[in-house]
Amino acid sequence: MARSSPVIGLLVMAYGGPGNLDEVEPYLRDVRGYRPTPEAIIHEVRQRYQEIGGRSPILEHTQAQARALQSALQAQGFPFKACVGMRHWHPYIQETLAHMQAEGIRRVVGLVMAPHYSRMSIGAYFKKVEEAAPALEVAGIERWHLLPGYIAALVERICTTLDRFPSQVRSEVPILFTAHSLPQRILQWDDPYPRELSQTVTAVMQHLGDRPYAFAYQSAALSDEPWLGPDASEVLVQMAQAGQRHVLVAPIGFVCEHVEILYDIDLALKRQAQSLGVQLERIVMLNTAPQMITALAERVVSRAREAGWL
Repeated sequence: MARSSPVIGLLVMAYGGPGNLDEVEPYLRDVRGYRPTPEAIIHEVRQRYQEIGGRSPILEHTQAQARALQSALQAQGFPFKACVGMRHWHPYIQETLAHMQAEGIRRVVGLVMAPHYSRMSIGAYFKKVEEAAPALEVAGIERWHLLPGYIAALVERICTTLDRFPSQVRSEVPILFTAHSLPQRILQWDDPYPRELSQTVTAVMQHLGDRPYAFAYQSAALSDEPWLGPDASEVLVQMAQAGQRHVLVAPIGFVCEHVEILYDIDLALKRQAQSLGVQLERIVMLNTAPQMITALAERVVSRAREAGWL
């Protein structure tokens, strides 16, 4: 392939998050579709961000992932330019696509930095892409929950984290896999989200051998609508009641640190674990793990080839 080939855009997408406490309220209103938001919810969410340093680091982490992907692609001579677009905050997906079009990019591979497909999550990203840039050719990567490099990176992180536990209990420490909960109504659509999460857990456990594990959802929204369960806090109580005093948390539905990790796990779940007399340790998030980045770059190339661009 000649290096003079037209540049292909790589739109790396993530959820977004406030850059300071003043941005929490407008960010939350965007997330909620500008529905009326009770002041109590705004206050609660602002308090959570305040406890993790007053902002979300998701933009910086996603930018680092985009740079790593572009470097991996360009090192092999592939003409990609990676740009970051956020679903619910700046730079918005539509802003980034407009910038890419202004630079003459006409073909874009879309990649959401979340491995598991749901119509309500990944599907919503690509709906925004379609609405924002109908003239662009877009080849989307909708799921990568069994990507070998992603699985390998998770396994490596889990094995490294086991070293934080006393040597005599490491072989028996249960792994609590978690992912973001979604409204239960997705089950009415036969949405693949729960199934893909289960497949990821199975793939990881095939590398880890015979040890106890469980799966739970986390970070359900502050709403009256029923969300998928069981919640991680409930499963942690069950583990403690069964006599477990050590638990390793592996958030397989996330690939970098943000409020769902830094608050929901590192603060809220750890506080609960301490009250139960449980040592709870979390894996280091994948971020720019070389195995994952290399595998994702290969998937980007294959998706471009499927579209007939390479």
